[in-house]
Amino acid sequence: MSLLSEYTKKEQLLKQLSEELKALENDQRLKKELEFKEKLEALMTEYGKKARDVIELLPNESPSASQSSATSGRRKRKLKIYKNPNTGEMIETRGGNHKVLKTWKDEHGGETVESWVVREEQ
Repeated sequence: MSLLSEYTKKEQLLKQLSEELKALENDQRLKKELEFKEKLEALMTEYGKKARDVIELLPNESPSASQSSATSGRRKRKLKIYKNPNTGEMIETRGGNHKVLKTWKDEHGGETVESWVVREEQ
């Protein structure tokens, strides 16, 4: 790959990420989460607590956490969402054994495909 083609490809990725960032900044859900985070951090500062202290105070009542730890010793993998910038195709997978993902990695290389991750979720 020539240096010029690599530059234009990175430029396109930067433009795409910039557009996605602008869309996120206008998302009301993000604004609410940021407001919650700021208020929580202010409260923690006021009482001299750290994140670990707050986590220890909260009960661990999530049914998925107790269910998954009881049935298997492994934690659930993160959901990764990939978007191919060339075709616009999107895939969601929790592992590397996805047929389309393998094809992309064979064609473009693993490092390049990993740069296509749009977001990760629990």
